[in-house]
Amino acid sequence: MPPVPPTKRRRIPGLRLFTMTAGLQRVTLIVGLGLVAVFVFVAIFAPLIAPYGLAQNSSDGVAFVAQQPPSGQHWFGTSVRSEDVLSRVIFGARTALFVIAISLVMSLVVGVPLGLVSGYIGRALDRVLVLFMDAIYAFPTLLLAIVVSIVVAGGQSSSFGGVLSAAVAITAIYVPQYFRVVRNATVAVKNEPYVDAARVTGASTTRIMFRHILANVTQSLPVIVTLNAGDAILTLAALGFLGFGIEPTQAAEWGYDLNKALSDVSNGIWWTGIFPGTAIVLVVLGLTLVGESLNEVLNPLLRTRRALSPATVASDTALEKEVPATELTAAELDLRESGSAADKDSSTGEGVSQ
Repeated sequence: MPPVPPTKRRRIPGLRLFTMTAGLQRVTLIVGLGLVAVFVFVAIFAPLIAPYGLAQNSSDGVAFVAQQPPSGQHWFGTSVRSEDVLSRVIFGARTALFVIAISLVMSLVVGVPLGLVSGYIGRALDRVLVLFMDAIYAFPTLLLAIVVSIVVAGGQSSSFGGVLSAAVAITAIYVPQYFRVVRNATVAVKNEPYVDAARVTGASTTRIMFRHILANVTQSLPVIVTLNAGDAILTLAALGFLGFGIEPTQAAEWGYDLNKALSDVSNGIWWTGIFPGTAIVLVVLGLTLVGESLNEVLNPLLRTRRALSPATVASDTALEKEVPATELTAAELDLRESGSAADKDSSTGEGVSQ
């Protein structure tokens, strides 16, 4: 019978990265993925999960009581504007997810190609792009986000306009980071043999950059994207807290709710600020845990250190380590020399007998 070709088994995406973890690192990755999964689930199904609308302050013709403590009707209480805090927190997750997705995609689309072109072509173009990116990177991140948000928003208060302005403001912060990472990696690999071979075969510059170099310079981007996602949550919350975020009647935003809860703290009203703040902490914590776990898995140096367990290293060291002759006494030197001579004679005798 003719040999049956082996069939390739389809593996679950990301399962290999999960199997490369162990111990505390695996626990960290599971906790981080769990928090991120809950965040994404709540954001996607926010209209179905939230008991009320994001700006709803009445039900069945009955207005909600302002600053009402948590109860059976309002699990997280109500705000100073008589809005349900739980619904605001749930819809705030949707706003945060939209802003993170748009800002990170725009940062990758702009920063990665610019880094490839700058690192591969070099010369005057490289110097101009590096100078421009360094100038942007020198600005304080929050101040730059505020300026870009004011310029992009243009007085718009719609939901899409507010989300887009916040996303563009965060994009301006992260483009120099992706540019630097990709540009430095491109400079390091553009003279490798596989790139020279592509040039010899007549491949175009675009094909070399996006077919041969891109896959070898983006290995660290998943870690940076994950960590930047957590930082984007904080930047969005800071913009909303300072009043440069999204119109509260168009979209819920955790930073804006924290700002409105400042005056409640002195009056002993804790629920209007605790729950939005806890949501920010949990989401940022989950994204940070995932990013750190991916860094330990994808970083070759950390992966090599983790692969060598202390017991293995100790046993290998004990077997392979040889005591220097200068640390031995005269009797030990004689014993070592006599032992090596006996081994040599025995091996010679075996060879003669054979």
